[in-house]
Amino acid sequence: MADTVTITDNRTGKQVECPILTGVYGAPVIDTKTLYKELEVFTFDPGFTTTAACKSAITYLDGEKGILLHRGYSIEELAQNSSYLEVCYLLLYGELPTEDQFDTFRGHLNKRNMVHEHLERFYTGYLYDAHPMSMLIGVTGALSSYYHEAMDIHDPLDRELTAIRVIAKMPILAAHCYKHSVGHPFVYSRDDLGYVENFLNMMFSVPMREYTPNPTAVKALNLMLILHADHEQNASTSTVRLAGSAEANPFACIAAGIVTLWGSAHGGANEAVLKMLAEIETVDNIPKFIARAKDKDDKFKLMGFGHRVYKNYDPRATIIRQVCHDLLKEIDTVDQPTFEIAMALEEIALKDEYFIERKLYPNVDFYSGIILKALGIPTSMYTVMFALARSVGWIAQWLEMMEDPDFKIGRPRQLYVGQEKRDYVPINKRK
Repeated sequence: MADTVTITDNRTGKQVECPILTGVYGAPVIDTKTLYKELEVFTFDPGFTTTAACKSAITYLDGEKGILLHRGYSIEELAQNSSYLEVCYLLLYGELPTEDQFDTFRGHLNKRNMVHEHLERFYTGYLYDAHPMSMLIGVTGALSSYYHEAMDIHDPLDRELTAIRVIAKMPILAAHCYKHSVGHPFVYSRDDLGYVENFLNMMFSVPMREYTPNPTAVKALNLMLILHADHEQNASTSTVRLAGSAEANPFACIAAGIVTLWGSAHGGANEAVLKMLAEIETVDNIPKFIARAKDKDDKFKLMGFGHRVYKNYDPRATIIRQVCHDLLKEIDTVDQPTFEIAMALEEIALKDEYFIERKLYPNVDFYSGIILKALGIPTSMYTVMFALARSVGWIAQWLEMMEDPDFKIGRPRQLYVGQEKRDYVPINKRK
C-alpha cells in the first residue's frame, strides 16, 4: 500500500487521503490534487517554496548538502571533465554522447549557426546605449517569426530542431548585442572554432586584425557556462515552463525566461557584485563595509555571499574559484584594484566567524562577475552571459514538459482578500 497522509478539515470533520510521492532524491511530496474536490480547499504557498510544480529528471540540487547533479552526474565531475556542448547534449538527451553522437550534434549546430540577415536589422531599432538584455529579449522573441515550417510544438522532430536552433543561435544573438552597443560590425559564426572560441571571436574580433582568444580565458568561460547551464526549478525556468504550458511558441518561452532572469534578485547578482566592489573602492575600506554588513540597521549587503538555496558552500563556487584565480594571474588588466578588493574580501569573509557561522560563503555570482570583468566583458552584458548559458536548461526543461503525460496549462490559485460583493453606485450618488 502506498504511503499516504491524512488531511482533516476541522471545520467539517471531512478527511482526505493524499498519496506521498517519493523521488530518487529529495524530500517526499504530498499529492494534493484531490484537496479541492474532497475538502474544497487549496494550499497557500507564496513563492511556491514548498510546492513541487512538476516531475523532472534533468537536475537535482540539495542546498543543505551542497549537491548539484545533472542527469545524475555531479557538477564537480562535469566541470572537471566535460565541455559546455557536451553538457548541452546531456541535458537534452539524458546521456553523455559517444564520439559519433557528439560529432553529429556539432554538425546539427553548425548547420544552424547563422541568423537571418533581416533579423540583424532588428538591432538598429535600439539605441546604442540600450541595455543588452532588452535587445536580447526582443530578438529572441523575434526568432519565432522565421521558422514557421518547424513550429509544431506537438511534433517531436520540430521540438528537437527548435532546441538545436536555440543552442546554435543564442551565442550569435548575445554577441550581436555587444557589437551593437560598441558600434562594431557584426562578426559571423565560424564552423572551425569551438563553441566558446567562436563566441569570443564574435564578441572581440574586428576586421583589421586577427583575434586569438587566451586558452585560460576559453577554459574559464567554458566552465562558467557549464556551471550556469541549469539549476532546477528557479524563477526563470519556472517562467519558461509556465509560458510553455499555455502552448506558447518556444522562442517566446525562452524570451520570457530572459525577462525573468533580468531581475536583480535572479540573474543580476553578478552585476551587483561588481557594483559593490566599485563602491568599496579600496582594500583599506573593506573593514568598514564588513561592519556595515553586520549592522542590522544598515541596508547594505555584501553581494555574492550566501545563497537562497544553498545553505552550505555553493558547489559551483568551489569549482570556479580556482579558475578565477588562475585567470587573474595570467591576464594583465588595467583594473587590477577591483580584483585585489575582491580577493581580499574573499579572504576576510572565509575567516570571519560572523560569515562562517551564517554560512555566508562566496557564491558562484561572486566569482563569475570577476571572471567576466577579467575577460573584458562589460558589466551590462553579464546577465546576457547568464542567459546564454541557461538557454540550454530552459529548452531542455521545455522539452521535458512537452513530453510529460501529465502536461496541462499552469493555473496557480489565490487567497482572495479583496472587497465582498457590492452594488454599483452611479457617479452622481457617490460620497
